[in-house]
Parts: sequence; structure tokens; C-alpha cells
Amino acid sequence: MAKLSIQDLQLDGHRVFMRVDFNVPLDEAGRVTDDTRIRETLPTIEYALRKGARVILASHLGRPKGKFNAKMSLKPASERLRMMLDEQLGRSCNVGFAPDCIGLAAEELAKKLEKGQTLLLENLRFHAAEEANDENFARQLAALADLYVNDAFGSAHRAHASTVGITKFLSKSAAGLLMQKELEYLGKVTTNPDKPFVAIIGGAKVSDKIEVLRNLMSKVDALLIGGAMAYTFLKAQGREVGKSLVEDDKIDLAKTLLRDAQAKGVRLLLPVDHVIAEKVDPAAASHVISADRPIPAGQMGLDIGPATVAAFSKEIADANTIVWNGPMGVFEVAPFAHGTMMIAQAVAANRRATSIVGGGDSVAAVHQSGVADKITHISTGGGASLEFLEGKKLPGVEALTNK
Repeated sequence: MAKLSIQDLQLDGHRVFMRVDFNVPLDEAGRVTDDTRIRETLPTIEYALRKGARVILASHLGRPKGKFNAKMSLKPASERLRMMLDEQLGRSCNVGFAPDCIGLAAEELAKKLEKGQTLLLENLRFHAAEEANDENFARQLAALADLYVNDAFGSAHRAHASTVGITKFLSKSAAGLLMQKELEYLGKVTTNPDKPFVAIIGGAKVSDKIEVLRNLMSKVDALLIGGAMAYTFLKAQGREVGKSLVEDDKIDLAKTLLRDAQAKGVRLLLPVDHVIAEKVDPAAASHVISADRPIPAGQMGLDIGPATVAAFSKEIADANTIVWNGPMGVFEVAPFAHGTMMIAQAVAANRRATSIVGGGDSVAAVHQSGVADKITHISTGGGASLEFLEGKKLPGVEALTNK
């Protein structure tokens, strides 16, 4: 990795401003309902505490639009973190909570921190200056600490005060262990993947994945396209797709991508059968139709069929590198989730390959299928992993100190 890691820093006695992603779901009573994001960054927090750092954690939660909103307070996250650290470290851990992320109270609490103690600041986005990457706000955040660590890969594609601006005012800025892991895995697949390399790309719109498709086209051996975006490609081939979701303004682009794949010798696989129904409704009558038959005018494709699952699974089984981003159907409606779940099983079954899964629905499918522990790396950043796969530079990574 070209950037400094937390393991390159002398932490003992230093106050470390650590940007984390505690954007966790809360219930009506303000309790954390899924602590995955806190758990993912625990190794970095533990590492810093064991090395004698005074750890100052900062995160956003939700979209409070630059104003205080009690329902988006990080206080419940601080309580959950304390319980998790107690359990992990086998001792009572003091996790303080600052009522704001800047100002006198935050400064006083940061100054009082002792070695091996943790302070969580209140929601960064209670200040509009955070998302505006305001220099004065960034300077106030930096005043709390000596060193900077970014472990929030999910926010690395945002040029905010806590991901970019703050780095100008601290001597060293390093990647946390989670950030390091993300960069190593995603960096390998985009620069030096073990072949054969198969990318599975799904989701609703071609427009959301254009740059990913373009960037991966010169790296992959096979591109498996599912989800609603497949119907734009099928229509570009002159197929009848009924009332399936199609981006008519992207049909010429789909034709170009199909030609590019052929010219580069990339196997571009589209669905060879579909699960179709009149509407997106769990009660709607659905059946499988082969892709060589037209989808009737009143019907829409809502999932890949069994023949497509078999064709895609064969490519996946032969791969040494697998990247998956996006569902194969309307995953959130149970009758149309089957194809996505079967692809999750196929990816997990190839234990030889390096498998990387990113994007909310594909990550959810891996967890719901019970195969998460068989995936090499599950990315914590949907938007950030997508931009990385597009070949874009992430502002939160670029801002870190070079080795």
C-alpha cells in the first residue's frame, strides 16, 4: 500500500483522531439494531488502545442536513461500542461521549483523555461545514488530536472536512486496518487480479454501472450481467423485453459495450432465461421464460431463471478472482430473490478464488444465504467500492500521507 498505515505510526501517548463509519441503524427507542459497522472497525480501535493511544472517534449518522437531530445522535453507538470493547479486551473500557464534535466541551474532554481511553464525538453532520469541507471546521477538528487515522472506507469517496480537510492540519494521516484491507483487496483486483477474473454486475440501471463496466472490460475474462440493467442490453440486441425496466437512452451505449467486449475477447453473458410477472408484487403469478422467446407485452423480467444461474455458476466456478456488485433481480421482494441467493451460493462455493462482494443488496444476499464467512472480502463501502472499481481516485484515500 502506497499510503501510511496505522501500523507505521508511533501511537503511545498521542491523541489520535480516528474517522470511523458508525452510520448504524437505530430503532424508535434509539437502540442500535445492527452493529456490523462498529464491529468492522474494532480491530483498528483495539490496536490503537493497546499501543497506548488516546482515541478520539468521529463519524456521521444519517442525513441531519447540518442541524442537530436527537434521533441521529451517536450516543447509542458510544454505549454499544463500550459493551463491545469490554467484551473484546476483557476489561471495563471507558468510552466517553462529547455532546458536540467541536467547541469547548469537545476540547476539554479530548484533553482529559488518558492513555488507552476512547472518546466518541457527536455526529459530524450536525454541522453543514462537515460536508462542505470547510477549512475552519476542519481546523477545529484537527485541534483535538496529534495524528489522524481514517478507517471509514464507506466515506472515502467524499471530500468532507473529516476525510480530507483535517489532514492538512495534522502531521501524519494514515489508513486504519479496515481501510487498509479494503484498499489491498480492491487494489489487487483492479491492478493485478489472478486470472481467470469474473465480474458479476447487477442492479437496476446501466447508467449506475457504466464506468465500472468500462473500467473492468480491459481486466476481466468474463462479465456476467444480471438485474434490470440486463434488459437494456437485451433490447440493444433486438430482443422483446415486454415492460421490463429499460433505459432507452442507454441502448446505444449498451451496443457499444457489447461490441467492446467482443473486440477485447471478453465473454459477456446476459440472462438466458427470466422469471417474469405482471408487476413487482410478492402475490403476482410468476413463471420462467427462455430468453429466446419474447417477454409478453404485459410482463416484466424480475429475476434470472435457473438456466442463467447454471451458466453464471459455471463461469464463477472456473474463476480465480470474483468481483460481485449488484443483485440479479428485485432482491427485496422474496419471490424474485432466488437468483441473487443462488449466485451468492455459487460465489461462496469457489473456495479457491479471491471473492470480493460490494453493494448493499449483494452484501445482504451473502449474509442472508449464510455464506458470509466463505467470502474473501465483503466491502463496507457501497459507493466507495463502486467508485474504486470505476478507476476513480477516492479523496479520503488521496489525502492520506504517502509512505
